[in-house]
Amino acid sequence: MRRLLTVLLALAVPSAALAQQSAPVTDLRYDLTFTRATAQARSLTVTTRFQVSGTNPVLLSLPSWTPGAYEISNYARRVSSFGVTQGGASLMWDKTDPDTWRIRPSGRGEVTITFDFLADQLDNAMAWSRPDFLMVNGTNVFLYPEGRSLEFEAKVTVTTEPAWLVATGMTPDGAPRAYRAGNYHDLVDMPLFVGRFDFDSTQVEGKWVRLASYPTGVLAGAPRAEFWTQLSQYLPVEIAVFGVAPYDSYTNLLIFDQDFGGGSALEHQNSHVGIYTPLLIGNPVLPSITAHEIFHLWNVKRLRPADMVPYTYDRWMPTPWLWVSEGITDYYADVALVRAGVIDATEFLALTAGKMQEVADVPVVSLEDASMSAWIGMRDGTGSIYYPKGSLAGMLLDIRIRAATGNRKSLDDVMRSVYRSTYEKGRGFTGKEWWGAVSTAAGGISFDEFNARYIDGRDPFPYATDFAMAGLSPVVDSNRVARLGIQSSGDSTTVITTVTPGSAYAEAGGLVGDVLVSVGEIDVSTQGWAVQFRSKYKNEPEGTTIPVVVRRAGERLSLPMSLRFVTIVSYRLLVETNASPSAVQIRQGIMTGAVAP
Repeated sequence: MRRLLTVLLALAVPSAALAQQSAPVTDLRYDLTFTRATAQARSLTVTTRFQVSGTNPVLLSLPSWTPGAYEISNYARRVSSFGVTQGGASLMWDKTDPDTWRIRPSGRGEVTITFDFLADQLDNAMAWSRPDFLMVNGTNVFLYPEGRSLEFEAKVTVTTEPAWLVATGMTPDGAPRAYRAGNYHDLVDMPLFVGRFDFDSTQVEGKWVRLASYPTGVLAGAPRAEFWTQLSQYLPVEIAVFGVAPYDSYTNLLIFDQDFGGGSALEHQNSHVGIYTPLLIGNPVLPSITAHEIFHLWNVKRLRPADMVPYTYDRWMPTPWLWVSEGITDYYADVALVRAGVIDATEFLALTAGKMQEVADVPVVSLEDASMSAWIGMRDGTGSIYYPKGSLAGMLLDIRIRAATGNRKSLDDVMRSVYRSTYEKGRGFTGKEWWGAVSTAAGGISFDEFNARYIDGRDPFPYATDFAMAGLSPVVDSNRVARLGIQSSGDSTTVITTVTPGSAYAEAGGLVGDVLVSVGEIDVSTQGWAVQFRSKYKNEPEGTTIPVVVRRAGERLSLPMSLRFVTIVSYRLLVETNASPSAVQIRQGIMTGAVAP
């Protein structure tokens, strides 16, 4: 009932907006201006020109979100200095809703709209600028006529410094820095880099692949060569799953920023934007995320649920299928890397075990519910659990299909079949079509129970039985460890930065800001003191009092702390040495892509 209510509310919200319809507009042209001058204000100037045939009101809207980023961003709030002219004279305008402007033309002719867009948020779905660089998404800046077909052609021109570069997946339109798109969906699905950045290209499987990275010199030399080598290995593997490369060229748009923690990326139809800490250069995480985003070329950008076809841009589009769109994509990122030889079998199994750990560490939630809740950003740890849990579901389906068919069919057949029967027919897939393809690949076996228990339901995944069919054995380790309940700085002095309420340290009278000196007999100035602490006291009874010495406000204090223990559960996935030949064949099939003749 909760899920149904969410859908009904989402459908009810935009009803007034859908009733609005703009007067017809033609010959839409957009100009994006980013120069040293606009960069000082961390903004770009957007100019939109179009033709009207009379005085009827024109309603133009900005999207509220970017496909692939399942959240409402309300780009209109970043607009300023909005103005409209026709024939050199200003026109009247007002707003009909938060992201829609109503313009009143004076008659037939060309109308020009200008506004500034704030580019100060380092986020894949937003716009971000530096004194010499801009990243911007089309959803941020390209207006569309409200209530009209989005199947209109448009042209884009980028105005920037003569020495600066432009990188985008858009189709060139003859003149320098001029581009075109055949419809609005294409127009907003091709982000741009403008400014100074490293830019090169190579051919993979006979098609051009480009790499733009900012700032210059960060991804260079041997790490850049390694990026290219790895991409050239796993991209053909991903193409082989579907049997087609649905792009003329592909552009990797990567940003490395010292203040960004971790890595994040967002897919587009022939490119992706990745944002990373420079610490990930040379780390396996970088090819893993890149392989994930490239697999989205097929799964999400083309093959996607019927309730997300076509995209609408003025409201959220909840779906219970993100576990397929994102989770199974994540499975194939791992599969592509191991099949290509970028990682070995041990690393592949470690990645899988890590996902088992992620699922175990959060509250139990069904994959369908987790998918539906993506838009509201759950705060209980399940906000993006459809990635690892969906990946594991994909692996279990792959194993079951291979086991049912003597390794003659696999999940690859499902992906390829649904792609051809839905995307290539111009529509999204339904639940009936998805599970029908799974059943067909498995020789007609029903997956109704699997769906009811593990996708729509909350039953724990049958790791032991299913992994055994692939000659794998899940191992669960439980360790009882002493825990203080603190976080501390890693500087030369151990300053307590966080104290967990109700923890052993909190009940001993410990405070944020204390400088930790010793715990029991362990001097915290020694390297690995926390490991020593857990080892020394692991067999002591819970409640045993030990002294914790701190410095507070210049005084040295001894706090009597009672030992507290927690049970840490960790997962491993091991190869069974005595597995049957059929199980070995399935395991090797997953990791190589091979199927039996």
